[in-house]
Amino acid sequence: MALPIGAVAPDFEAQTTEGKIKFHDWISDSWALLFSHPKDFTPVCTTELGAVAKLKPEFDKRGVKLIGLSVDPVDRHSKWAEDIRETQGTAPNFPMIGDTDLHVSKLYDMLPASASGDVATRTAADNQTVRNVFVIGPDKKIKLVLVYPMSTGRNFQEILRAIDSLQLTAKHSVSTPADWKQGEDVIISGSVSDDQAKAKWPAGWKSPKPYIRIVPAPK
Repeated sequence: MALPIGAVAPDFEAQTTEGKIKFHDWISDSWALLFSHPKDFTPVCTTELGAVAKLKPEFDKRGVKLIGLSVDPVDRHSKWAEDIRETQGTAPNFPMIGDTDLHVSKLYDMLPASASGDVATRTAADNQTVRNVFVIGPDKKIKLVLVYPMSTGRNFQEILRAIDSLQLTAKHSVSTPADWKQGEDVIISGSVSDDQAKAKWPAGWKSPKPYIRIVPAPK
């Protein structure tokens, strides 16, 4: 069963391209994005790692730490980084976990507990379920999970958009509508009564239906 939203993200120790980490300590009081890859030197993941590297300033602005994972050793990650720089224009500028014992992949329910074998002989198809995105809050709880097939590259602009929503709604009693972007109107959360809403939004709200209460995005 996949890890549910709201669950504490499993802690672990692992070797990365930037040294050994203890995951919760590494997150500290930041947000974190953990995204995984079934194998080094795979085409779609090569484009993804380059895309995230280019977007790192946007994640930094939001206080989000980036960390990748691949079921291959760290020395292969370093060699892969050279290909990523050559083909995508930017090499990974964040740590990449070497999950050679499949421990993290199993811990995050991306591979079954029974999975085994030398990672050197495991193919991308063997690890195809290791294609997830986890957004984790400063409280170490999972806020969002996305699962992709190997053939579909991830849309990291959408992930940034979702993080904007997660961070806004974590601070304020609002929700964001479909296709919402930062700065657009939001919806007063259903858990807020009209009396409570009047105290928070004395100017009132637009209400096309009693259960839809639209207000400007909080600053």
